[in-house]
Amino acid sequence: MERAQQGPRARYREQTRAEIKDLALRQLAEGGGTALALTRIAKEMGLSGPALYRYFTGRDDLLNALIRDAYDDAAAAMARAAARSAKGSRGVRARLHDLAEAYRAWAIAEPHRYLLLQGAPVPGYVAPPDTLERARAVLGPFLPLFATGNPGPAVAATVDEMTAWLTAEESVRAWVAQYAPEAAEATEPAETGEATGAGGAAAAAAAHALAGAVLAWAQLHGSVSLEVAGQFAGMAHRGGTLLGAQMELLADAFGLE
Repeated sequence: MERAQQGPRARYREQTRAEIKDLALRQLAEGGGTALALTRIAKEMGLSGPALYRYFTGRDDLLNALIRDAYDDAAAAMARAAARSAKGSRGVRARLHDLAEAYRAWAIAEPHRYLLLQGAPVPGYVAPPDTLERARAVLGPFLPLFATGNPGPAVAATVDEMTAWLTAEESVRAWVAQYAPEAAEATEPAETGEATGAGGAAAAAAAHALAGAVLAWAQLHGSVSLEVAGQFAGMAHRGGTLLGAQMELLADAFGLE
């Protein structure tokens, strides 16, 4: 509806920006971040250099748009996987595997876009602050799974650190409450003493959720990044097998059923 209400000039601008991004993604797929060249994009489109800058102010502005799009697409893929997995009678452990495999599948299908999200695509580039919320949207579906957990000693120190993080940062409390409503009571720090009763249980669930999601992210990032970068070439294992084993260990550490 919004697109239909746009005037011809606005639609042309949107189409041109989309074409520029498509060409930029092709360059990234062919040669990585250092291959991104606005002058070459302008030449392919039959535009002058100054004309291209009417759509993007520079390389970093274009990278910002590509990274925002990639985060949004990855988050949408994770949300779809979470919705599918929540149907029926699948246990929390099985749903963790579903989410991990969905993350891996998106990365393998979009390797050049995935690599955009993992560190600086070119030297000196700094992603805009709003990408933090987009990154959290990718990991959000993991939060309610770990909120149900019963962490063991192996992850106790991480749970303690996440408890402190929740107390210190309102945005983190809001993130957990958004995806794990059962932990919503813990989104405000206690004024005095320790939380007790239902409030204490909610606080623990929030810390478990956050610790599990952060540890899942670390496992996913390590395993999937190695696979996407081709580091498993010549080895006997499948990337999915390795990631599955890592998720099993993580599920064990949090007592997921």
